[in-house]
Amino acid sequence: MQKRTSTAPDLRHIDTWVFDLDNTLYPASSDLFSQVSDRMRYFICDLLKVEEDEAHRLQKGYFMSHGTTLKGLIDHHGIDPKDFLDYVHKIDLSPIPPNPELPVILERLPGRRLIFTNGSVDHAMNIMTHLGIDKCFEGIFDIVHSDYMPKKHVEPYHQFVEKHDIQPKSAAMFEDMARNLAPAHEIGMTTVWIPGISEWSFEASEGEHIHHVAEDLNSFLLAALDVIEGRTEPA
Repeated sequence: MQKRTSTAPDLRHIDTWVFDLDNTLYPASSDLFSQVSDRMRYFICDLLKVEEDEAHRLQKGYFMSHGTTLKGLIDHHGIDPKDFLDYVHKIDLSPIPPNPELPVILERLPGRRLIFTNGSVDHAMNIMTHLGIDKCFEGIFDIVHSDYMPKKHVEPYHQFVEKHDIQPKSAAMFEDMARNLAPAHEIGMTTVWIPGISEWSFEASEGEHIHHVAEDLNSFLLAALDVIEGRTEPA
């Protein structure tokens, strides 16, 4: 399957819609992750009694080698993950712009809607409530559910589909980090990449694991709905 930026994506086979949270359900330009990243650095400074430069080096190194900074801190320093998640997600959500169309669009999608995030359930609920989409989803699968194994690995996908009784071939995964779509493709999901503004978003963005590209989530979903609802022929 080739990467497509079609204005009429054919997702008529999809009955389970799976969304990453951060930089996917709201635009990456909101730059919430800079707040989270700063708080990760402060957490490491306090935990290991190191200067910010060293904390930054460890933070990024663990992200690259383990998939999340949290997984690296668990494996190498034995931290309580709840302390970390609670601390780093105390952020200001006001940079997220209003998107009153999004809940309306999500409710039109036929079938089930789920969140699959490397964050926590509490963080997901805060974002979803802020966006007014908290009633649009039937469940959240977070980093705790995956035993802190991040989405760049295939194991969390197996856990996710088993927990929620999903048939991968009729599921679509929406995600801003291209590398996280490789395991989704591996198990048979349709993948939709939402390019962000960071270098991490573009890592591994070339390859057969990217089926569709959505520069704007609302527009992409509306175009898909036009095909599903018979107003447009798929391109």
